[in-house]
Amino acid sequence: MRIEAFDFLKDVFSKNGFHLYVVGGTVRDFLLGKEITDLDFVTDATPEEEMKFIPEADFTFKKFGAVRYPYKGKHIDITTLRQEGEYNDSRHPSKVTFVKDPKLDYVRRDFTINAMYLDEEYKVIDFSSGQEDLKKKLIRFIGDPVKRIEEDPLRIARAERFAKSLGFEIEEKTLQAIKSKRDLLEKLNPEKLKEEERKGWKGTL
Repeated sequence: MRIEAFDFLKDVFSKNGFHLYVVGGTVRDFLLGKEITDLDFVTDATPEEEMKFIPEADFTFKKFGAVRYPYKGKHIDITTLRQEGEYNDSRHPSKVTFVKDPKLDYVRRDFTINAMYLDEEYKVIDFSSGQEDLKKKLIRFIGDPVKRIEEDPLRIARAERFAKSLGFEIEEKTLQAIKSKRDLLEKLNPEKLKEEERKGWKGTL
């Protein structure tokens, strides 16, 4: 199994001296053999560097390291590898720093099964036992689950949505944190919750 858009773009990035990786839910679905509907890639190139060799991309959110590339009627999200500062508003990091190493990038991601990377040779890069949790069918936060929810309460809805859609169980510490911090959902923009509902979240397991 190959990902056509990745095979095309990884060569473009390589010719310009940069690495491109598949990341997140795209890797998860690839490993599960599911149909891939969202294409998420990361790179060690900054948006300013990308502008020199993929000028046709949308650079509207380049200050966040986010670039959107058009490919055969689809949109590919390409994000520069990064570290994030503290979350002061329960949704957005106070600071974003671009980095070169996926090992510095993965810790900002939510769940172990969403924090894996595929390199140019389709080798899995896994710093948090994501493959093991895929086999066990577990939804598990990376790091302290309470802290991860306090950073962004929307992760509660995402955990429950993934558990339902994938037929997975929520790991015990993650489940307890969700129960203890559920009231934080009230702090979120209602539109964000409605978006999760459109994706299949029912508000509770």
